[in-house]
Amino acid sequence: MMSPTYVHGYTPREAQRLLDQAGTLAELLHHDTGYPAGSRVLEAGCGVGAQTVELARRSPGAAITAVDLSAESLAAAERRVREAGLSGVRFQQADLLDLPFAEASFDHVFLCFVLEHLPDPQRALRRLARVVRPGGTVTAIEGDHGSTFFHPDDPYARRAIEVLVELQRRGGGHALIGRELYPRFVAAGLSDVTVSPRFVYADASRPAMVEGFTRLTFAAMVEGVTEEALRAGLMSREDWERGIRALYRCAEPNGVFCYTFFKATGRR
Repeated sequence: MMSPTYVHGYTPREAQRLLDQAGTLAELLHHDTGYPAGSRVLEAGCGVGAQTVELARRSPGAAITAVDLSAESLAAAERRVREAGLSGVRFQQADLLDLPFAEASFDHVFLCFVLEHLPDPQRALRRLARVVRPGGTVTAIEGDHGSTFFHPDDPYARRAIEVLVELQRRGGGHALIGRELYPRFVAAGLSDVTVSPRFVYADASRPAMVEGFTRLTFAAMVEGVTEEALRAGLMSREDWERGIRALYRCAEPNGVFCYTFFKATGRR
């Protein structure tokens, strides 16, 4: 992904978190993801391929080009797709603001958890729209950390999430971008824009969601920026650790965790 500072880092632990997230949310986010055989699809910012596998699995016969700025991430994505026994995906290193494709090269563009990490997501959307043929579509999926609420409620946990949002802002990102997808798509010149909220609800009656999202995706994501948060002086170590413990408490039998993703599609 093109980003001056990917706040979550590129560690093996972060790569595993992305895979846990993708597996847990596959049906919620992608039950309506899929492109017809023969379609030319660009996946922009494929990262380590966590979403590429779902895209390829649900679009058999489509010709998918997956791009990312990181050669290391591309190698991991290609390996992951190959190990999943999937075909029809070509990988290419590219910057989203300087795509090596002519106008109208693709029928569809797909990106997931990418815009939140870009310093100029609006410019990126305009560039991506250019490579779609007239009548083709752009689809983006993004989260919004401001949509988080949970039980037991805890001021330190809420502050830790605010710190993550601030760290991402300082790195040039937009952790609250989910709520902005509709106006951003319209401003990029796309028409027929629709946005579908995807609500995560996890309690003890949904153990897979508790483990896969509350514990392994969200709490792990916040905990993963511990050193950055402490270096920035945004919370004391004691308060930060209290917040992290409170987030993990939401994965215990009496815990509840809620979060909203947004999926937007627009037509060129």
